[in-house]
Formats: sequence, C-alpha cells, structure tokens
Amino acid sequence: MASSHACNLRVLVAVVCGLLTAVVLGLGIWRLVIRIQRGTVTSTSSTPIEFCKNGGTRQNGRCICPEEWKGLRCTIINFCENSTYGRFTFNRIPVGRYGSSLQVCDESTLNAGNPLAVRQCSLNENGEIELQNVTIGNCNQTLENLENQIVNISTQSQNISNEAQILTSNASNLTPENIMSATRVVGQIFNTSRNASSEAKKVAVTTVSQLLDASEDVFQRAATAADSDDTFSTLIEQMETYSLSLSDQPVVEPNIAIQSVNVYSGGNEGSTGVLFTVLKGTSNSLTPGSTRVNVDVDKLNPNEQTELQLLLNTSKTNVKACGFVVYQNNKLFQSKTFITKSDFSQKIVSSKTDENVEDQSASVEMVFNPRYNRTEFQLHSYACVYWNFSMKDWDTHGCHKQKVTDGFLHCHCNHTTNFAVLMSFKKEYKYPESLDVFSTFGCALSIAGLALTIIFQIGTRKVRKTSVTWVLVSLCASMLIFNLFFVFGIENSNKNIKTSNSETNNTDLNSNVMLRQDTVVISNPKCTAIAILLHYFGLATFVWMGLSAAQLYFLLIRTMKPLPQHFILFNSLIGWGVPAIVVALTVGIICSQNGNNSQWELDYRQEEICWLATQGSSGLIASPLLWSFIVPVTLIIISNIVMFIIIVVKVLWKNNQNLTSTKKVSSLKKILSTLSVAVVFGITWILAYLMLTDNDDIRLIFSYIFCVFNTTQTASDYPAED
Repeated sequence: MASSHACNLRVLVAVVCGLLTAVVLGLGIWRLVIRIQRGTVTSTSSTPIEFCKNGGTRQNGRCICPEEWKGLRCTIINFCENSTYGRFTFNRIPVGRYGSSLQVCDESTLNAGNPLAVRQCSLNENGEIELQNVTIGNCNQTLENLENQIVNISTQSQNISNEAQILTSNASNLTPENIMSATRVVGQIFNTSRNASSEAKKVAVTTVSQLLDASEDVFQRAATAADSDDTFSTLIEQMETYSLSLSDQPVVEPNIAIQSVNVYSGGNEGSTGVLFTVLKGTSNSLTPGSTRVNVDVDKLNPNEQTELQLLLNTSKTNVKACGFVVYQNNKLFQSKTFITKSDFSQKIVSSKTDENVEDQSASVEMVFNPRYNRTEFQLHSYACVYWNFSMKDWDTHGCHKQKVTDGFLHCHCNHTTNFAVLMSFKKEYKYPESLDVFSTFGCALSIAGLALTIIFQIGTRKVRKTSVTWVLVSLCASMLIFNLFFVFGIENSNKNIKTSNSETNNTDLNSNVMLRQDTVVISNPKCTAIAILLHYFGLATFVWMGLSAAQLYFLLIRTMKPLPQHFILFNSLIGWGVPAIVVALTVGIICSQNGNNSQWELDYRQEEICWLATQGSSGLIASPLLWSFIVPVTLIIISNIVMFIIIVVKVLWKNNQNLTSTKKVSSLKKILSTLSVAVVFGITWILAYLMLTDNDDIRLIFSYIFCVFNTTQTASDYPAED
C-alpha cells in the first residue's frame, strides 16, 4: 500500500513537473518569436548612424570632440603631427597644448622618467597650425627646488617659469606636494613686486592650465595641507591683478583664459557696461577666440553660441581697465561646504577693476548655459555665489537669482570678485517596466509550487518518516519569501514620482541658498529595506541549497551511518545566520565609508530597482553585488559541483553494494537521475552566469533555458527522498 502511494506520488510530481516545463518553454518560445519579429521590423529604421567622427560624442544636439579634432562632426584636424627636433621626438600634440618628448631624464637624475623637453602646438596669426621651438628642461631641477629660488624671480623669471611648466606637463604624475609647490612658484611669478617678465607670466598661465588637468582627488589631498587655502587664494588674487595688465591681448589656455579691456571715459562721467562672453566650443577646452569683450554695453545679449556671459556695470570716472579670468573647472576653489562628484561644467569667472578704492556702485550680471548630458541628468537647483577670500569658501551674500530664460541661468551680484553658478543635478534613471505576463505567470507558478511543497512536506512528515523535511522546508521558505518580495517590492516607487519637463520649474528664484553637493538623489528607505531583505533571502536560498546538497550527500554516500549530531541545529545556524552576517557586514561597511552622507543607499542598491548595486566606486570589482552575493553563491555552487561529481561517480553510475537499487538500472534512468540530482544541487544555476552577457538576444535565450531547468527544482527533491 505504501509502495503504491509512493508510486502515485512520483507520477503526480512527474506530471506536474512536465506541465510546468512545457508551459514555461511554450511561453518562452512565444515571447522569443515576438521579439525576433519586432527586431526584424525595426532593425532597418533603428540602426544608429555614426554622426560624430573620430571619437566625438553627441550631446544635446551637437558633437563634443576630442582635443585633436574640431568641426561640426569632429572631422577637422586640430593637432600637430608627430615631429622631430634635433635629438627629441614628439608624438601628436593637440593645438594649444604642450607635448612632452619621448626622451626622458636618466635614472640617475632627480627627475628620472620626466620628459627632457616640451614643445607647443599653436595657431599662427593666419589661423594655421604650427609647431613652436623646443624648450629643454633641467633633469636635476624639481618643483621643491624652484620654491627656494623664488627670491631670484626678478632676474631668472623666464628660466624658473619654463622649468615649472616642464615639470607640470604630465598632470597624471603630479602629487599633492607638486601641486602646492607649483602653485607657490607661479603665484610669485604673477606677484607684481617680483617684476617677472611678461613672457614668464604667459608661461605661468600655461602652468596653471596644466595644474587644472590634475585629478580632483589630488587637489583635495593638497587642500588638506595647513597653508593650502592661503596658497590657492594667493594665486587666484595674483591672477586677478595680472588680468588688468594685458591691454586687450587675451591669454587663452585649455583650462584658463585671461583677458582685459581698457575703459576710456572721454571726459564723460557716468557708468559703463563691459560685457565678457565665453563661447561654446566643439570640445571641453577653451580655445583662442572663445572669449570676447565689448565696452559700452547696457544689457546682456546671449545667443545659442553663448556658454557664459558677464556684464560688469561700473563707473567711467574711477575705472580705466577691467580684467576677466575664466577657469574651466573649480579645482583651485576647494570648498568645504560644496561637494563635487560629477565632471559637469562648473566654470568660474572673475571680474576686477583697477580702481584704488572699492566702488560701491559696481555690480555684475551673469548668465550661464550649463553643459551637461541632458538625456541622463536634469538640473535640480542652482545657487549664485562668489568666492569669499576671508571664509576661503563660496558665499551667497550680495548675490541673488533672476528669471531663467532660454535655458540660461541668471545671476546678479552687487560687487566684483570670482563668481560661479553652483548647480545640483538629478539623474534621469531609466526605470524598467513592470513585470510582463510571462514573468508574472512564472513567479506565480513558483510561489504556488513552493507554498504547496511546504504544506505537503509539513503535512506528510510523519507518514514519510524522512529526515530531510526541515532542510527542504527552509529552502522552500527562503525561496518563497524571496519571490514574494521580488514580485511586490522589486520596483522602486520613485518611478511614479512626477518630474517636470522644464528644468527650471523646480527652481525657487527667491531663495539663493548655498548648495551642499552637485548631485541629488531622492532617498527611498523602503526600497533600501526591500533590497536588504532580497539580499538576505537570496543568500539564504543558496545557503540552504548547499545544505540540502550536503544532506543528500550524507544520505547517499554514508547510507549506513547516521547524520552528524545536532545536524539540524547546525544547519539552522548556518542557513539563517551566515546570510545575516554577510548582509550586516555589507551594509555596515558601506555606511562607514560614506560617513554622514545620507545618500549611502545608492552605494548599496540600484535606483532603477530595489536590488544590489552592480557598479561600485571602482566599477564592478567594488560592487556589493560581486562581493556579497556573486562570490558567496559561486563558492556554494562550486562545492555542490564537487559533491555532485562524487555522487555521480560513486552512486549513480556505479554499482554500490550498499544500494541494491543501482545493480540493475538502465542507462536512461541513470541519465534522468543524474539530471535530477544536478537540478537539486543547483548545478543548473551555472546558466545564470551566461545571462550576464551584454547581448540581449543571447541573454534572452539563456534566460529561457535557465527557467526551463530551474522551474521544477524544488519538486525534483521528491525522488531524492527515496
């Protein structure tokens, strides 16, 4: 009677498994056919055309070119070809840049590995590209040594400036100490009391531009030095003073442009407006001709080619010259309150007049058209600020926002100094659509099957008199809870938040409040909690899968020996405790690394869905998904594979004297038993790794195969009990 009952049970399980597999396979084929049909219909029309050439990227309807190219589609050459000058060889050099020689200083010198010489590629008066003469450096000269030679600047300014420029030509090799030393040297070159030559000062502008190519991290570490604030501030102030002495002759480098204009009163009193304009370029660098100055202008007049425009209203009587400095980034302005994490354009512009006493009537109006990827980010807020030299930080005093028109951010300040528009951006995430019919149906089948399995196992535990009930019930319970959280909580509720199509609708013009960082994330503690629970029960599922495989291993290999003492208690501690430890450590480490930053959530989870983040600060290698999920799961699957191989060799495909049922077994039954054990051990989860490919079609095919092999995983445990 018991044998008949067991036989009927196996038949029922086999029928259910077969039906589930057929349904999943049928739905998968149906969805794949529809996908292929849609692909063939849209393939010809959706094929992207490469508009921007030579590495250019299309942003906001225009091409942003590398420095070596320019033009509408990045097809116009903007570099000097490989060259040789005497014994020195140079690779391709972009226009406006200095190229380093391939010959470097000998190992026995202080500057071992640094270039022996540099050479500039520039435009002549006719706009033609040409190479300048080579400047040879001293291999035994260092930036620290140049600091000690500051007292000799009045007589050796050209030599000191050239050496500083050569020593900073490779920004990627600069250290925080190099940044500080070079800043002190060029700051003194600009100091009017040092009487440095005009040519030395022009070379010093190049050095500052090269310093601004160093990484933000290096500048932040340099800013921690005791006198860093004074060093940076001194350089900024000295360059402001230098901007008044150029007599309508601009100095433009890739990261900084300085220009001045003389204001003639003509015997008339009153006020005058000086308009300084920075034009958009085809690259992220400043180029000759990208700045303009107009006198006797009464209002701002930006157009589609304008990136930044500043109107300085001042007195004709007291002012004879106005100077402007524009910085391509804010690295010299190390703020303690505003944190920058993105590489969006944060241009800073200064205006200065030559009056001896501060003109209380001077005022500045500014418009700024921020450059960023509008397909991925939305402007959240902005603040009109100036650099307060006494605070050594940004300040909003005397500045306020005005109406935003045509995408330009308007600011007005009642004084002259270094101005900036601090902006915060909100990323436009591409939230996935809700689960489709196929996914919902598959999850519903899985939930129903798991619930029935738990009920059956608990209800028939006395009749079957087996010892695997607790492990199997725990495995099914963790899978059931994981599926429930997946179906009802995987979507981030932030996707339903209505966002304005206009980037300026959320901006309060009456509130010019100092911003704290340049990226804004809408916190969602509920989504974070769901991600933690999915992380825990996902890990618990695999841990219990490993314990189930270990128990089956003991039952089949050690058939005549009892299970180890306290086996169930030991399993429970591992099955529910180890995942909890892993999740707690992951969350704790991420929280500690972010300090007081309330936006630590996105370092742990994704924003698109409530699941572990796939990209850490250093890419996938530092992501929580890799170290707190993929690695543990991989170790479990590897251990299951080892036990699976042992069982296949010693039990399923070899006559075992302790198992009489294996003496006369057909090859077909052995194959089916092998596949059944493989599914029970989770070996088919190897297919999940093949789903990580970037090819959508290949990933879809493997996902269907994965579903077919794993739909009836829990149900496959029944035959194993016999």
